[in-house]
Amino acid sequence: MSDLTVLRRDLPCPERPFFLFGPRGTGKSTWLRQVLADSPRLDLLDAALYLELTRDPHRLETLVGPRPAGAWVVLDEIQKVPALLDEVHRLIETRRWRFALCGSSARMLRRGGANLLAGRALTLALEGFTAAELGDRFNLRAALEWGTLPFVALAASDAPDILAAYVNTYLKEEIREEGLVRQVPPFVRFLGVAGQFNGQAVNGHNIAREAAVPRTTVDAYFAILTDTLLGHFLPAWRPGAKVREAAHPKFYWFDPGVARAAAGWLRDPVDRLWLGTALETLVFHGLRVHNEISRQHRPLAYYRTPAGVEVDFIIETRRRSASQQPHVVAIEVKLAERWDRSWEKPMRDLAVQPGLKVDRAFGVYTGTRRYEYDDLRVLPVADFLAALRGGEVF
Repeated sequence: MSDLTVLRRDLPCPERPFFLFGPRGTGKSTWLRQVLADSPRLDLLDAALYLELTRDPHRLETLVGPRPAGAWVVLDEIQKVPALLDEVHRLIETRRWRFALCGSSARMLRRGGANLLAGRALTLALEGFTAAELGDRFNLRAALEWGTLPFVALAASDAPDILAAYVNTYLKEEIREEGLVRQVPPFVRFLGVAGQFNGQAVNGHNIAREAAVPRTTVDAYFAILTDTLLGHFLPAWRPGAKVREAAHPKFYWFDPGVARAAAGWLRDPVDRLWLGTALETLVFHGLRVHNEISRQHRPLAYYRTPAGVEVDFIIETRRRSASQQPHVVAIEVKLAERWDRSWEKPMRDLAVQPGLKVDRAFGVYTGTRRYEYDDLRVLPVADFLAALRGGEVF
C-alpha cells in the first residue's frame, strides 16, 4: 500500500451524486478509490473507452451493468466527454444510480453546453494536503518552499523535478490538448509573471506589460487559471459604502510550490518575501478547505485602506442586512519567530469601526508560543490550522 492510500483526506463522501473538481495531481482518483472502493470506475483517460462513449454515450448503461438503485458509479475525467452528462442525468432519474463525477475543472463541461445535472449533483473540491491531513509528516519549511501536492509532500527531495513536470503536464494536457489558448508562448510568459505575483493585488496593466500581452488577454488568462482551479482571487472587503478601500483583488495560486514552478524559481533559493507570501498561501488554502468541508461557504476577503492598513484575511460570518451589522473574523499572518504586538493594530482598528462586529481575531506566526491578548489569540501556524480544523476559527 502506498503512502498516498494510507493518508486519509478530511473531505467526507456525500450521500447524493456529486462532481469532484480539483487541479491535477491532488489525489482525486485516490480519494474516490478510498471512499467508493467497491463501485465500478470508468476512466475516460482510457483512449478506447473515451472513443466508445464519445461515439455512443448510451453505452454507459451497458458498461456499468446491472446495479441496484442507490449504487455508486465513478466516472473519472468527466470533462473529456461533456455529452455523457445527459446520459448520467437519465440514469439518475431512471435507475436511481448515484454518480461520482471527477475532473480537473468544469470549464470544458460548460464549453460543451453541459447542464451540470441541473442541480441534481453537489459540487466538491479537492486540492493539496492540509497540515492536519499530513499529521506528523507536515513540515512547515518544506510546505512553504515546495507546497503540499501529494507527490511533493511525500517526496520533498524530488520536489523541483516533480513541480517542473507538473507545470509542463498542465501546459500539455490542459492548454494544448483542450485548446484553451490560441498561442501557447504568450500564455507561458503570463504564467511566469503570475507566479511571481502570487499573493499580490492584481494590476492588469502591470501584468500585461510584464508578460507582453494585451490587457484584455490578462483577464482571459486569469479566467483559465481560476477555471482549472490553479488559483483563486481574494477580493478586497468593503465594510461600509462610505469607506474607501482598495479595489484590486489579490490572486493566490492554490499551492506555493506550483506558484514557484510557474515563476521559474525552482532552482533558485527563495527569499523571506516569497516565504511570507507562501505562508499566506498555505493559510488561505486552509481557510478554503475548511470552508469546503464544513459546507459553510463563508465569503473570504482581505482588508486594506488607501492609507496602507491591511488585514490579511477577513471571514464574513454574518452578512450585513437592513436589521443587523456584519460579523467577521480577522486574521493577520506573519513569517516571524517572535510576535510583535504592533501587528495587531489593523485588526484592533477594524474592531472599533461603527456598524461592524469582529467576533474573533487571530495572529498567526512561525514561532512556538501561544498568546491570549483580550479578544485576540496569537497562535503558531500548526496550532492555528488545528484550531481551524476543529471549528474554533469559524
